Amino acid sequence: MITRRALLSGLALAGGGGLLGLTSRPAAAEPPPETTRVRLVQIAGICVAPQYVAEELLRAEGFVDVQYVQFLTNPYKAFAAGDVDLSMAFVAPFILQVDRGNPIVLLGGVHVGCYELFGTDRVNTIRDLRDKTVSIPEIESPHHVFVASMASYVGLDPGKDIRFVTQAPTEAVQHLAERKIDALMAFPPLSQELRARKIGHVVVNSGVDRPWSQYFCCIVAANREFVRKHPVATKRALRAILKAANLCALEPDRAARRVADRGYNYDYALQTMREIPYGRWREFDPEDAVRFHALRLHEARMITSNPKKIIAEGTDWRFWNELKKELKG
Repeated sequence: MITRRALLSGLALAGGGGLLGLTSRPAAAEPPPETTRVRLVQIAGICVAPQYVAEELLRAEGFVDVQYVQFLTNPYKAFAAGDVDLSMAFVAPFILQVDRGNPIVLLGGVHVGCYELFGTDRVNTIRDLRDKTVSIPEIESPHHVFVASMASYVGLDPGKDIRFVTQAPTEAVQHLAERKIDALMAFPPLSQELRARKIGHVVVNSGVDRPWSQYFCCIVAANREFVRKHPVATKRALRAILKAANLCALEPDRAARRVADRGYNYDYALQTMREIPYGRWREFDPEDAVRFHALRLHEARMITSNPKKIIAEGTDWRFWNELKKELKG
């Protein structure tokens, strides 16, 4: 019997090799990774699909032990603690960690546009969040930080002008339907569920609405010590994720099935593959995303460092820049 995992691996490594860059000579010429273990995160969201699709690609890069550490909400402190080696997540909360001096380094962008701000009929623009109640899973969660960035961009003070309440996603959805809250930030599959159930309406879609659609949403970051000790492993892991992003764009059905194998809804996964521009990661600059969100968070008084310091102390684009050239297709 050929398992679905083996089938997808064979299709990706053989049939899609030319398009995905899976047979690139630089990879073959590199030394093996300094470690054969890599730990990534698994969160409730589907938008980080490339790192799930990348499992077999990671093995092809020499990682024998590929682990996915599960988190219900906020995984960012785990990077600093060394409980996660390398993974995708929303860029802005990483900036908070860098500002605090935590050992995190941002490596490269993967995709734009997975977050959507939903509101009741009382919220039609970001400015309408003034004196409104917004539900978030927890303080400094990606949902909280993205709302804060949006608010500061239009001149609101998220610390004073918005009432944030912490709720579990299921409770937040119910409260939005009952108009007990005014807005919430969501990403797949929750955003898809809200649209399917016709609860609230989309105020901002970061995949299509400017300026949010012009900046990376999810970026790959790593524990700084992991990068220092394992530069070859770091590049190989990043390569696998970027190749997987290409696969999500070129083979959405197969990618969705791989995501569904990890327990996610297949239909929502397929919708995510088709809506998020995974194949356009070369078109955007990760440093622009860091600069943009760092400015917003500085305006909101959520960080004390300026963007220049955040970029100098918390980023390393050398692997991403090399792979951008290597994986031209």
